[in-house]
Amino acid sequence: MNEERFAERRRRAIEAAEAAELAGLLVSPGPDLAYLTGYTPMPLERLTLLLLTARREPTLVVPTLERPLAESASGAAGLEIFDWRDGTDDPYELVAQVLGSGRYAVTDQTWASHLLALEHATADCLFVAAGRALPLLRAVKDPDEVERLRAAAQAADAAYADVIALPFAGRTEMEVSLELDRSLRVHGHQSVDFAVVGSGPNAASSHHDPGERRIGPGDAVVMDFGGVRDGYWSDITRTVFVGDPSDEERTVYGVVRSAQQAAFEAVRPGVPAQEVDRAARAVITDAGYGDRFVHRTGHGIGLELHEPPYIVEGNETPLQAGMTFSDEPGIYLEGRFGVRIEDQVVVTDDGAERLNEASRDLTVVA
Repeated sequence: MNEERFAERRRRAIEAAEAAELAGLLVSPGPDLAYLTGYTPMPLERLTLLLLTARREPTLVVPTLERPLAESASGAAGLEIFDWRDGTDDPYELVAQVLGSGRYAVTDQTWASHLLALEHATADCLFVAAGRALPLLRAVKDPDEVERLRAAAQAADAAYADVIALPFAGRTEMEVSLELDRSLRVHGHQSVDFAVVGSGPNAASSHHDPGERRIGPGDAVVMDFGGVRDGYWSDITRTVFVGDPSDEERTVYGVVRSAQQAAFEAVRPGVPAQEVDRAARAVITDAGYGDRFVHRTGHGIGLELHEPPYIVEGNETPLQAGMTFSDEPGIYLEGRFGVRIEDQVVVTDDGAERLNEASRDLTVVA
C-alpha cells in the first residue's frame, strides 16, 4: 500500500474526530494502528502511541529500541516519531506535553495501565472510547481492502471444498477441525483463529469447542472457521449432513437458507443495519423458530474478525458502499441439532455482493 493512502486515512480520522467534537485520537498497537500507519508492534508494557490531532503533524511515540521498526513501517512517511528510553524518560509526560488539553478518543485495545498513567499525567485531558466516539473509523473499505477480503473468503471456500471431499462418519470433531485448519493454511492463510466443528447435538451450540465426539450417520455438522490472510479475516459457516437428513432437518435448513437470502437482498446503501437483521429474523419467526435464532445476523469484518457495523436490532447506522459484514442467521434446537449458513458480503453502490462463493445448497457428506 502506498504512503499516500495511509496519509489520507490519518487525515480522514482527524476530520472524523473534529466532527465528533474531539481534540484528537490516540491509537495504541492493534488494528487501528496498522490501518493508520502500517506499523504492527506487539502490545507491551512499554508505551507505543500514535497521536492524531489537527494541532500538529501525526506523532508516533515509541520505545527507543522499537524506533527502527517504526521508521520502516509502510505508512511511516509523514509521521513525527518521538522515542523514549527505559529508566530515564517518562513516555506519559512526553504525551502530555504534545496533547495539551482537550477531549480525546482512545482506541479500544489500549491497556488500562497505559490509560490510567495518561490520565494521571494529563490533568486537562478527558479520554473517551474510540469505539463509541468513532465507531465507523474502518467500516468503509477501499477497493484494495475489499479485494483482500475477497481473497481470504475464497481461500476459505477452497478449504471447505477440500474438507467435504473427505469422509466425516467415524472421525472426531477435532479431526475435522484440524483438517480445516490445515486446508486454510494450504490456501494462503498465515494464521487460523478458529475451526469450530459441532456435530449432532453439539451443532446446536453456536460456539461449540470441537472435541472427541465421533461423527456418525444422521448427524448435522456445523463448521464455522476462519483466520487471517494478508492481514484480513475470513469467516464462513456451512452446515452439512452425514447421510440423508430427516424431513425436519431439511425444513430447518431451508428456513435458514431463505433467511440468509432475505438478509442479503435487504442490503443496499442507506438501509439501517437493523433492517438486515429484521429481514432474516422475520423469515425464521414466520416459520415458528424465532426463539431458536439466538444471536445477531452479522458483524463487520476486516482487520478484525468482529468490528462495526453490527447487523443487529437497535443499530440504526445507515449502510454505505464498501462496508463489509457477515450474513449468518441460524436455528439451534438444543440437544438435537443446529443449522447456520454464513457468508461475508460487501455493500455495493446498488445492493450487495457475496465474497464467499461456496455452495449454499443442502450438502450430504459420507
